[in-house]
Amino acid sequence: MKVLIVGSGGREHAIAASVAKSRKVEQIYCAPGNAGISQIAQCVPIGAMEFDRLASFAREKAIDLVVIGMDDPLVGGLTDVLEAAGIRVFGPRRNAAILEGSKAFSKDLMKKYHIPTAAYENFSSPGEALAYLETARMPVVVKADGLALGKGVLICNTLQEARDAVITIMEKKQFGDAGNRIVIEEFMTGREVSVLSFVDGKTIRTMTSAQDHKRAGDGDTGLNTGGMGTFSPSPFYTQEIDAFCQKHIYQATVDAMAAEGRPFQGIIFFGLMLTESGPKVLEYNARFGDPEAQVVLPRMKNDLVEVMEACIDGRLDQITLDFEENAAVCVVLASGGYPVSYEKGFAISGLDAFDGRKDCFCFHAGTAWKDGEIVTNGGRVLGISALGKDLKEARAKAYEAAQWVSFQNQYMRHDIGRAIDEA
Repeated sequence: MKVLIVGSGGREHAIAASVAKSRKVEQIYCAPGNAGISQIAQCVPIGAMEFDRLASFAREKAIDLVVIGMDDPLVGGLTDVLEAAGIRVFGPRRNAAILEGSKAFSKDLMKKYHIPTAAYENFSSPGEALAYLETARMPVVVKADGLALGKGVLICNTLQEARDAVITIMEKKQFGDAGNRIVIEEFMTGREVSVLSFVDGKTIRTMTSAQDHKRAGDGDTGLNTGGMGTFSPSPFYTQEIDAFCQKHIYQATVDAMAAEGRPFQGIIFFGLMLTESGPKVLEYNARFGDPEAQVVLPRMKNDLVEVMEACIDGRLDQITLDFEENAAVCVVLASGGYPVSYEKGFAISGLDAFDGRKDCFCFHAGTAWKDGEIVTNGGRVLGISALGKDLKEARAKAYEAAQWVSFQNQYMRHDIGRAIDEA
């Protein structure tokens, strides 16, 4: 098979590494890819939103399967364009990717089908939102409706902070058109857990659990980011919680989308909050999480391509997912100043330390080739993942491996997985 992966981050590197293990695959392409991905796939200079060029390339190369890693092309309808060209695609169509593309849609869906989530209201007028806040109970969470690179969620402890959030998103347009509408919802407390799943339109198979760290600084301080690290599995995700979620959240979501005439085929990412009154949905994503993919995929025993094909063909009910009885931790090495502003182009040293390792991986998130060497090319630069017999061993190995590489203005969180000490 020839496989084309669409995307350029750490998630796509993790996908490419898993696809490369498939006995069915002989050639991997990635558009546009990055320096790390280029070592296992042929990278082509086509952007993820250049739908016509991607379709032309896929036809020219006789691509057997396109795997869309990123949210923007999914929400924009790349799957529809490729399918119309007769190309096999793993990823939801546009009318299903709205599950991530519009928070207002997903909240309304959960309300209609009684899927547990936080109480909320949707607003398309800043005046109406500000008026609502006058009677709202603080704290609240203000969310841009559309895609905002994981940063369009503002937790507001005071009324003034909430007012500022509305102005920032809706009037100052900090997140562009993603802020044309907003969701204001109750602030939930509890442990956060991420559960990724494969879906074929009617059947769902959940993967092992994970937990992300969104804030930029130690102790969950600073601005929200795309993710500064993660660990898998979550010790807080018990069998009892899983049983509840399988019935009331996971299958209920798949059934709801089908009932709405939006059958979902691909990956549904469930962001959960384990509250005192039970698990509730924080958010949906329509693709692998980043950096969740970097700890979940290395633990998966299945042939990833076979599972993806089962989703496309509607035979996921014949698949049993199998994961290693171990643990994984990923620590993100970022550029100083991320997620606001940062410099690029710094040489990265020490990458060869990962060559041949089976227990430590360096997934490239924002890198490029320049004058024969690999340099920084993004806010999140590398994801250092390590496997261990348990979470404590995996964490220790990940932080040890993080010392093997370096680049100018590098920073990372030092408390990824610290919550496992409380489990």
